[in-house]
Amino acid sequence: MTGAAKLRPIIIAVAPNGARRTKADHPNLPITAEELARTAASCREAGASMIHLHVRDAQGRHLLDADAYRQTIAAVRQEVAEDMVIQITSEAAGRYAAAHQMATIRAVRPEAVSLALREIVPDPAGERAAGDFFEEMWREKVSMQFILYSRSEWQRYRDLKTRGVIPGGTSLFVLGRYSATQQSSPEDLLPFLCDREDNETWMTCAFGHLENACAMATAALGGHARVGFENNLYCADGRLAPDNAALVAQLARGVGLVGRVPADGATARAILAGAAQ
Repeated sequence: MTGAAKLRPIIIAVAPNGARRTKADHPNLPITAEELARTAASCREAGASMIHLHVRDAQGRHLLDADAYRQTIAAVRQEVAEDMVIQITSEAAGRYAAAHQMATIRAVRPEAVSLALREIVPDPAGERAAGDFFEEMWREKVSMQFILYSRSEWQRYRDLKTRGVIPGGTSLFVLGRYSATQQSSPEDLLPFLCDREDNETWMTCAFGHLENACAMATAALGGHARVGFENNLYCADGRLAPDNAALVAQLARGVGLVGRVPADGATARAILAGAAQ
């Protein structure tokens, strides 16, 4: 279109299952490697360029296990080739200590990983071990995304970067808390933006029926967004979403209204690589 402004790409990530929900919460919640692979393919078609993976044990509990991750990553990659960034979680979910979390990620050497700052570096005494781990992942070109739950954590993250404990990476602002009744709101984003630098690469996730509104606010303000059954089961109009792809699709349809376009896999990698410079 002559004279049209160039739309800025946005990484739409899907978090299809999380550590807590089961098929009792939604029959189409993917659990197995095969289900996650099919979900990845449908979400890619809907506009996602990243998938955030959790794996489970035989009893359906959250699992940090290198072999389980390798199996699931291989299944997803077979379905989507290089069209999506595959990010695994290091989440403790009350089951794992920082040493186990770091050992699992070291064994897998994933393309990308999410790291809760409060879990991996719970206090100053943990900074040396965590810093060695971050530096190792940095050298291996593992894309690190740091999960931040509050402005104080955002400030601590920036301090750790300034002091070289964290050599680089991106941030995920969590709008709200994990609870049965949590309902996030776009205004929950504001505390994170007070002292944000223009060159920061950041993403948000939100809980409840305003997940899409939070993601659209994020898109309008220049961030990237994560949606999916991990945090929300409902479409913007209040209907139970049939699957994860429906949540991706409604965001992908909307971002053009705020000057954005869904990134493809190659563009998503370029954005993440740029954040690593």
